[in-house]
Amino acid sequence: MLKELEERIAISSKYIDSCRKEINRRVIGQNAMIDGILMALIAEGHVLLEGVPGLAKTLTVKTLSEVIDTGFKRIQFTPDLLPADLIGTLIYRQQTQEFVARKGPVFSNIILADEVNRAPAKVQSALLEAMEERQVTIGDQTYPLPDPFFVMATQNPIEQEGTYPLPEAQLDRFIMKLKVVYPSQEEELVILRRMGVDKKISVKKTLSLRQLGELKQAAQDILVDERIEEYIVAVIAASRAKEGGLRSYSRFIDYGASTRATLFLYRCAKVHALFEGRTFVIPDDVKSVVYDVLRHRIVLSYEAESEELTADDVISQMLKVVPVP
Repeated sequence: MLKELEERIAISSKYIDSCRKEINRRVIGQNAMIDGILMALIAEGHVLLEGVPGLAKTLTVKTLSEVIDTGFKRIQFTPDLLPADLIGTLIYRQQTQEFVARKGPVFSNIILADEVNRAPAKVQSALLEAMEERQVTIGDQTYPLPDPFFVMATQNPIEQEGTYPLPEAQLDRFIMKLKVVYPSQEEELVILRRMGVDKKISVKKTLSLRQLGELKQAAQDILVDERIEEYIVAVIAASRAKEGGLRSYSRFIDYGASTRATLFLYRCAKVHALFEGRTFVIPDDVKSVVYDVLRHRIVLSYEAESEELTADDVISQMLKVVPVP
């Protein structure tokens, strides 16, 4: 049984490497973002990308959709967007004298929600059902969304005019929040020389839906020891510091992570082990993904903001007090 799992993980590693290689033909650097998106896709979650404009967030998502043999729709979120523009609406057909559903762009496998924080609350609430239940209600009918269904949303952290903060309920539905950083000077020089000459670099489809299903199954079969499971629960419990007794960092947290975060951290740790070519999860797998899984789920207190602490800073303090198995 273990030998069979090792063989499937070896095959999965080839699939993942081929995806990375093809995406890197067009996207230079940003390896952490690429791995995070692939991890969220395999873990069957949605991902939120945050970074200043011009760092290839949208380009990466569009490139991934071209590398995977599946459907793709891009939705530009704006302040005047309506729920019907997202999920669809009922239209009246005079010939049959009945209302029929016209499905919106959310009915696709990969959705790019560009500048997701520009849409008002009623549009965000329409997206909640799609992200969590993988279904959409139009009128009195509920329609299942295609499988796989993967939302990749982008937002700009520095521009606040015409934006709406995402509600906590929606943030919690993203399995990861990835911070997109500036490339190094060496990477930017490669970007200049490659993209300055050829703006239309083509990529080919390297991952079929069958192969994606194999990746998901291999990740699910990764072995997790009981002590690792207890460690994951302990890390999440540490984020609820005020409930578990005062700790050095407890004054920096108003609200900790939900039970959904426990499940997402568990799934992402297994996918990280898959990326590393292992059949089992180790504590370093949990530590490698915990920042991306928790940074948007921990609500910081006013005291943390006054001391200019980020969620990542508080997570680092949390990890120091949780015993590692």
